[in-house]
Amino acid sequence: MKLGAFSVSLNVKDIEVSKKFYLNLGFKVIGGSMEQNYLIMKNQNAVIGLFQGIFDKNILTFNPGWDANGETVKDFDDIRKIQKELKANGITLEKEVNEDTTGPANFILTDPDGNFILIDQHI
Repeated sequence: MKLGAFSVSLNVKDIEVSKKFYLNLGFKVIGGSMEQNYLIMKNQNAVIGLFQGIFDKNILTFNPGWDANGETVKDFDDIRKIQKELKANGITLEKEVNEDTTGPANFILTDPDGNFILIDQHI
């Protein structure tokens, strides 16, 4: 199963304070919008998203079809294939993708400790 690029999406209280903190750790802003209350930041292969007021918890995020730079990869497992495999393995999903669709979509599952995992395909 090819889950794609991995990042951690952080629920932050003050995006400006968090941005400054992660800049001091050597991260650089590579995407997002302060006006929309989210930034994507990267330090080498580590990618984090800072999200203010968008969701309640931190989320582990995988992006099928993208590499760590947000570039499209040719060989990837479509999100619907991943969803079918997880369901076949007995994993319960919090939110599902309509399997009759194509293109961008996402689904959510929760690990045994209550951590949200977002599978988010942009292509």
